[in-house]
Amino acid sequence: MSKKNTKKKDSKFVKKIKQNMYQWHRTIGVITIIPVIFWTLSGLMHPFMAHFFKPEIAHEKLEINTVNQKQLPLSIQEVLEKNDIQQFKNFRIVSFNNATFYQIKNIVGDLLYFDTSNGKELQNGDKIYAEWLSRYFLDDQKSSVKNSEIITEFDNQYKYVNRYLPVYKVTLDRPDTMEVYVETSSSKLATYNPTSRQFFIWFFDVFHNWSFIDAISNNSIRIITMIFLLSIIGFSAVSGIVIYGFLWKQFKKSDDLEPKKGIRKYHRQIGIWISLFTLTFAFSGAYHATTKWNPYTLDQMMYEPTFKTKEIGLGNNKLDLDWNRFQNASLISFNDSTYYRCQLEEKETGKFKKPKSDSNSKWNKKEDPKSEVVYINATTNKTTPNLDLQYAEFLAYYFTDGAPKAPCCEMMSPEIPEEAETSLENVKLLESKVITNFENREYGFVNKRLPVVKLAYDTPEKTTYFIETATSRLAAIVKNSDMVEGYSFAILHKFLFMDWAGKNVRDLTMVLAALCILIVSVLGLIMFLRK
Repeated sequence: MSKKNTKKKDSKFVKKIKQNMYQWHRTIGVITIIPVIFWTLSGLMHPFMAHFFKPEIAHEKLEINTVNQKQLPLSIQEVLEKNDIQQFKNFRIVSFNNATFYQIKNIVGDLLYFDTSNGKELQNGDKIYAEWLSRYFLDDQKSSVKNSEIITEFDNQYKYVNRYLPVYKVTLDRPDTMEVYVETSSSKLATYNPTSRQFFIWFFDVFHNWSFIDAISNNSIRIITMIFLLSIIGFSAVSGIVIYGFLWKQFKKSDDLEPKKGIRKYHRQIGIWISLFTLTFAFSGAYHATTKWNPYTLDQMMYEPTFKTKEIGLGNNKLDLDWNRFQNASLISFNDSTYYRCQLEEKETGKFKKPKSDSNSKWNKKEDPKSEVVYINATTNKTTPNLDLQYAEFLAYYFTDGAPKAPCCEMMSPEIPEEAETSLENVKLLESKVITNFENREYGFVNKRLPVVKLAYDTPEKTTYFIETATSRLAAIVKNSDMVEGYSFAILHKFLFMDWAGKNVRDLTMVLAALCILIVSVLGLIMFLRK
């Protein structure tokens, strides 16, 4: 008798749960059907476009060549004095259209170009160089330039994941209406978008990132809305597991009149199998959204002192270095001294020279030629060893608001990232090394800038700074919390746990998971409409 009574009590309890949970599950499913369709369709397109509509480009990097000393008959000082430029931000050397130029950044931030042979300025030089770079990357010397404009902030087509600002957006008159984004200050290709990719970026931005909410409200409302809906989707998945998994026999007893096959059967079976993926997508998506509260400001984290022409005594064409390996030079201000930061072709250490690769595989990650960096005092002409790491430490200290900010050293924004609020004074440096390729996911391809110096500090959050000393920029900041979120998104949202099977299998798994979630949601909607 006690067993029967227990069963009756259990049955009443289950009915009580069903009256609420089953109704909640159906209501939640209907509420979230549109967001689920938006997210799954746009998510499906991501790997699909990457494989079947992936644009190809002739060159993804500008080949670095050595600069002969004879190409620099005039020093940077002589050119500056000839053009009555008394102050400037920095300079470097660029070669294009069969000529060599000093690319000079003036005190207002404009890039000017002066021929190294005669000191004459190239009018509209930055625009000409941007168009030359675009043609070089595309290997297209025939198509006319349809449009050329400077992009100074990220927008719906040029997303913050591209990192570089400001850039030129050059559109060539071609059937694919290719848009090329280049950073002339570093000769880097930021990104390139043919028509198909332009549509995909718009679609993904609107239906996956929900940028349409930004248009009618603001970023905070967008994030709150996304987190709220993703939480509801997660609850829907959990309630579905409870109803159709653990308590299905109990629920089925009072549903004898309902058909046990067809749409309802597939909704239940597929739903149980796919519920784990629904939870991982929803959780990692919501967690990732929480990192988007603050605007991206790393593009503004740059150290830019002003140099006076008269105070730089040594000419850059008189430097005491191996000119057979010389590639470029710029200036840095460090420890009350001015140095030439010189980039040299790496010495050959083996008996045989490595052949240059003709491969244009994804950014040639493992085959990039390395360079040697030397710092030469602009007064004494003497090389100071190990200064690259010391300069990187100074920059990390500067970006954490530890170094004194002279009026000349612009941060361009009073908003310093939250990660950089604590000064590094008296904080132990745990690790410092130069990173020359995107490896081990500690500094991935998404960060764009290379080479960088990694500085890991013994802070409570184990904060790591990645400094690009060539441009005196902060390339990335990583804390423990960032690593947790990063791994969450990489593993649960982008399925990096499937990397062992290869990118194709990983992306196929993602597509199938998203497709199944979409099917389950649509089947659930059909069931609701039939009732």
